[in-house]
Amino acid sequence: MSAPERLPFRDPDLPLDKRVDDLLGRLSPDERLAMLHQYAPAVPRLGLAAFRTGSEVLHGVAWLGVATVFPQAVGLGATWDEDLVRAVAEATSVELRAFHYHHPPVVGSGATSLQAWAPVLNPLRDPRWGRNEEGYSEDPLHTARLGEAYCRGLAGDDPRFLRAAPVLKHFLAYNNEDDRCTTSSGVRPRVLHEYDLAAFRPVVASGAATGAMAAYNLVNGRPCHVSPLIADELRRWAEPTGHELFVVSDAEAPSNLVDPEHYFDDHAEAHAAALKAGIDSFTDHGEDSATPVGRLREALERGLIDQSDVDRAVRRQLALRFRLGEFDPGLDPYAGIVPEVVDCPEHRALAARAATESVVLLKNDGLLPLSGSPRVAVLGPLADALHEDWYSGTMPYRVTVAEGLRERLGDVVCVEGVDRIALRCRTSGDLLGGTAFDVVEWGDDVVTLRCAETGRHLTAEDGPLAVAQDVIKTWEVHETFRLEVDPAADGDTVLLRGVHSGRYAAVDPDGRVALTAETPETAERWHRELLLDGVGEARAAAAAADVAIVVLGNHPLINGRETQDRTGTALPESQEALLRAVAAVRPETALVVMSAYPYAVDWADEHLPAVLWTSHGGQETGRALAAVLLGDADPSGRLPQTWYRGDDELPDPLDYDVVKAGWTYQYHRAAPLYAFGHGLSYTNFAYSDLRLSTSEPAAAGAVEVAVTLTNAGPRSGTEVVQLYVRALKARYEAPILRLADFRKVSLAAGERRTLVFRLPAERLAHWDVATGGFTVDPGEYEVVVARSAREAVLTAPLTVTGPAPTPRALVGRETRAVDFDDYANTTLTDATRTTGDAVTPTDPTRPATLLYRAADLTGAVGVAARVANEGTGAARLEFHLADRPLAVVEVPVTGGRYAWTTVVADLAEAAGVAGVARVAEAGAAEAAGSVEPAGAAESAGVAGVVGVHDVWVTLHGDFRLSSFHFTETIAEQAFPSC
Repeated sequence: MSAPERLPFRDPDLPLDKRVDDLLGRLSPDERLAMLHQYAPAVPRLGLAAFRTGSEVLHGVAWLGVATVFPQAVGLGATWDEDLVRAVAEATSVELRAFHYHHPPVVGSGATSLQAWAPVLNPLRDPRWGRNEEGYSEDPLHTARLGEAYCRGLAGDDPRFLRAAPVLKHFLAYNNEDDRCTTSSGVRPRVLHEYDLAAFRPVVASGAATGAMAAYNLVNGRPCHVSPLIADELRRWAEPTGHELFVVSDAEAPSNLVDPEHYFDDHAEAHAAALKAGIDSFTDHGEDSATPVGRLREALERGLIDQSDVDRAVRRQLALRFRLGEFDPGLDPYAGIVPEVVDCPEHRALAARAATESVVLLKNDGLLPLSGSPRVAVLGPLADALHEDWYSGTMPYRVTVAEGLRERLGDVVCVEGVDRIALRCRTSGDLLGGTAFDVVEWGDDVVTLRCAETGRHLTAEDGPLAVAQDVIKTWEVHETFRLEVDPAADGDTVLLRGVHSGRYAAVDPDGRVALTAETPETAERWHRELLLDGVGEARAAAAAADVAIVVLGNHPLINGRETQDRTGTALPESQEALLRAVAAVRPETALVVMSAYPYAVDWADEHLPAVLWTSHGGQETGRALAAVLLGDADPSGRLPQTWYRGDDELPDPLDYDVVKAGWTYQYHRAAPLYAFGHGLSYTNFAYSDLRLSTSEPAAAGAVEVAVTLTNAGPRSGTEVVQLYVRALKARYEAPILRLADFRKVSLAAGERRTLVFRLPAERLAHWDVATGGFTVDPGEYEVVVARSAREAVLTAPLTVTGPAPTPRALVGRETRAVDFDDYANTTLTDATRTTGDAVTPTDPTRPATLLYRAADLTGAVGVAARVANEGTGAARLEFHLADRPLAVVEVPVTGGRYAWTTVVADLAEAAGVAGVARVAEAGAAEAAGSVEPAGAAESAGVAGVVGVHDVWVTLHGDFRLSSFHFTETIAEQAFPSC
């Protein structure tokens, strides 16, 4: 055999696909199979190095050691600055290259992976999502724009080689942590295409992304790791780019298909299904390749997959490795990156800029910017602390808020405002840990106990309790506790309970304290001694100052993180009490919320002169906030998601229907505390002269929108000009507003600039369930220039021309059950393990109702439906109009979840069961709630129906419906093509 360096795949002049084919052909079947695991082994005979998928680079290089730490993704989202986000990603990928070349891997063999697992494109539907910090925005367009910028920064500008290979997370409809591996996100077609897919589609279609990661959850009853959407959507979007996506699994998700999801009976079957669905790399069992590769080998031997399935996935991996320069080190333009780029001065400056631009001024009654040389007290548990989140790198240094202000103002008083206590054992009289603890509450009565002398946290990780942890950053957090008052003793007697284990502290015969007690009765009692009143200390500091800056918020690893959703949006009770106590003695108080997600700060908004928000902004957070508080920088951040009011009842976390549930600024009717896009400046901007190039575009056309922006204030500043659209008198439930474009603009005092936006009519489109595609309806719309989703400045009417939509065709055409216009008591589920969706009653004891508006029934004399009934009880299916029944069909037992059969009925026979149908219709109307017809149905007879009607379909009992069609012949069995 020729030397590896002389083989065709080493020839840089050959086309990429030829090189990949040559290398693939030289790999043995076993070598190819081994490449399907995250840790692909080396192939020395061909000169191939070991390859590992995945490095975490969400807002800087993570898990590899000291690296530049930029603001969290949600903070980058608050910048609304694509150029800045791209620059952050570029710096991150440069540092990743430095780790790749110059640092040994933290785990496993081979160099640090240049496949970058970022950005996260899941829109931030629910502010209680534990991983809220990882996304950019609640809006899909905003998410996509910043996501594409981050991808381009990671990938670099070379036309041939990638600096890093961005992988989009997490596909798809993933916004809950509690039971995330077993919960199903119900996503009907409109929500799927207009919201969840809309964040991914533009990024993939642009060619900026090189891969995607499947999500842990299920969508419509089917695990994302075997979703047909990987092929039908993701890969289809990528086809015009000339490069295939390399799709990876999330950690342990392939195993989850069997346990805990129980979707497949055995792992070989599950792994085969994932591979065939489009998973190219299995992140499973850590470095243990033998187990997942063995399962895939078994699948191959059983005929569940064939060699072409393996080759297809390996080919995608090899193509990516070529693009990363692995086989052309002499041509790789990034090969000269040196280790000194990590945390270099340029990256520090960029971190400071990013942190500064991410600060959002939520309220300001004139307190800010601070002027002169005020005496400032910085108070609160985050006043002098910066915390890393799970996907954060190790900060090279930490400039806290107190330190940032101290650098500028000199003497700044800093008080955490937390109690210092001692816990004395009732049995022995000894102090727990032999020390005093500062108690920080993070909500839901969860506290950390930090040694007053060393700053280390009490931990229960290894046996007896110990004061040992400097930084809380582990997958399983063992440093959180609850101090539960003993109801049988005085108020100073408490029980110490570990949050992670749920067990109580007890003392063994040797005097060691450990979390071993399963019940309160067997737990040790502790006398809580108050050594320092934190609120009192903070009040005193505030009273002696001219201004109080109170810094509150969350710890990124506690009460809201990966694997754990938040229970609400309120500030921790002790933090709220501290804020009110400080404001009572110092009215000149500004609240800084430092958090990974929104809080309901209603009281602060009503009573304080200033409120600001920043995400956990990385190493330069303190300098960034000092620059904004003191007026060195104009606050240019704008909210990337809605901040709801405290008394605003949010939808259920598992209700993924943003339209019907009323999620985000697009559909939430109640006025928020702070709207999407909200943020104040220290100057004043005036908008004028809104002009459209045409007021009557065609459905396939475009409009140029021009608006003049003037800095009418006394100082330079930055504004985010937001362009929204809305449909008027829509035939569907249209968004209140929808973001169509935005631009960040900096102007000097008195400067004026005319901005021109190109508005394609497709930005007005909605997903038409009747036709299965995006449609721009003719009719009236409005273009809105706004400061936020709740503060419109200028509006202009727009009329789209074109033919009116035709009625939905239900006769002679199969209609998917999920393509309804409205519904009640309905759950979306899988039709088969590999394809299709179906509907079933959420509660089988109540009818499920589906509404199909404006349907043409002319010529219908019968109906046929595809149903599956496992046999749990009586079931029937009803079709009816607003004022009369059409057909009632008894649903037989089919024998299995995926055992489908066709049931038929003659519409003329409905007259014989009219009484039953009328009773069912009344029940269906009651169950439907908000399900209402779009207009009055035309009068028609039962047999030989004519005209356009709203059609209701009602499911009684525990069965599933996948599709139906009205027939023009009696008892027609066959289903026509769509």
